[in-house]
Amino acid sequence: MFEIPSSQKIDFLSNAASIGLDLADMAGRGVALSQCRVFFDFDNTISKIDVLDDLIERFSIDRKWRLLEQEWQAGKIGSEECLHGQLRSVRVTRHELVDYLSEIDIDPYFHRILVLLKSAGVRPIVVSDSFNFLIETILKSNDVHGVKILANRLRIHEDRLTPVFPYRNQACLRCGNCKTSHLRNEDSFGKVLVYVGDGLSDCCASLQAHLVFAKDTLAGHLRDKEKKFIWFKNLRDVYDGLKGLSHG
Repeated sequence: MFEIPSSQKIDFLSNAASIGLDLADMAGRGVALSQCRVFFDFDNTISKIDVLDDLIERFSIDRKWRLLEQEWQAGKIGSEECLHGQLRSVRVTRHELVDYLSEIDIDPYFHRILVLLKSAGVRPIVVSDSFNFLIETILKSNDVHGVKILANRLRIHEDRLTPVFPYRNQACLRCGNCKTSHLRNEDSFGKVLVYVGDGLSDCCASLQAHLVFAKDTLAGHLRDKEKKFIWFKNLRDVYDGLKGLSHG
């Protein structure tokens, strides 16, 4: 079983996060899944589509959201400014929103991952720059319950949506939800951090993780940073990788 003397543990984990580990590294050290904390992005990772983008496009009364999206993609504005601007153009009631969200499917292998993690005593954490209400509604409609979600908040009044950002980092305005802070908290002390994501909002947090499953924009970012990652097409690839760690 993988065991590091306490005097060396912090240095090892810090160095491992900076360069990244792959499954061979984990297997060589006998890392068990029970020693990990596992974080998931939501849009286009657990869900089959980017729900927030689709929602904004579907319910916007104008096309101002497109310009804001381009500015965010280019790094000219942060996601908090972007989402405030985009949601000002959205018109949807709570009832209409729930109906829409209830039709969205998640990757079916997320259910298998939850069973696998539970058997190892690991509680997964969803970290998202989207909104709790959206994620909770989708997971509930897909019969997923009890998953910890750290995301932005949403106020709904008649047909208007107002974003709230309880996890923003005042020192860095790039993301509305500072995912890095969730990986760095005290519960992560001495744990092997596993991250699964795909997009721009995952870039900072993934650099803090030891083992990263990545695709799309995130994969390109980690390749540029010369950090190891495991490319995944869907959550079946992630399930297969985690299953190999289940017993160390």
